[in-house]
Amino acid sequence: MIEKRPFSSLGKFDADWLAARYHFSFSGYHDPSRVHWGALRVWNDDTIKAKSGFPPHPHADMEIITYVRSGAITHQDSMGNKGRTEAGDVQVMSAGSGVTHAEYNLEDEDTTLYQIWILPKERGGKPFWGAAKFPKEERSGALVTLASGFAEDQASGALPIRQDARLLAATLKPGQSARYELGEGRHAYLAIAKGAARVNGVELQHRDGAAIRDEPRLTIEASADTEIVLVDSP
Repeated sequence: MIEKRPFSSLGKFDADWLAARYHFSFSGYHDPSRVHWGALRVWNDDTIKAKSGFPPHPHADMEIITYVRSGAITHQDSMGNKGRTEAGDVQVMSAGSGVTHAEYNLEDEDTTLYQIWILPKERGGKPFWGAAKFPKEERSGALVTLASGFAEDQASGALPIRQDARLLAATLKPGQSARYELGEGRHAYLAIAKGAARVNGVELQHRDGAAIRDEPRLTIEASADTEIVLVDSP
């Protein structure tokens, strides 16, 4: 089952500093059919204007992944962490028992990113923040795991999260394809960060999403220079 979610169908929030599109119910947007997908709770497609951003605000009991598509985002939190994450790279914050953080676009251009929230396996725990570089040339033509709750993925360099889930990404040239085995009972959500692709024959365009389950194997075929982001969760 693949439920295509065209970009035009996503929830919207527009302000002078932020243009947000919501793949799932969030803030003032509520669609009872789009509340969560397994453990995946939020997938926001944000454009943040230069010299602006999200002021300090709290979180708890959520795995928050930021995938930067263009520009850069600067993070600060109550644990004393500060870091700048550039396009193609990823940051993870396990909010645990509670943390306050801020995210700012300190650049001279817009920043575009996906903010993805995954419910943790257990509530509480010590908060954590980390970031890592994932050069796009190293994931050309194949899906690479960028964040994961599985020890074998973390041993290979994936950022840790507190759920049996994975965030993966790939860049594909026209005509290239990538495959992914989706376990029984698992939920996948895929977004087209750039370009266009067919997922098991379903056509997806730039910034479209797709909620997927009961598909043992995903075959992703690019019809343009394409960047895809995928979450596999229980």
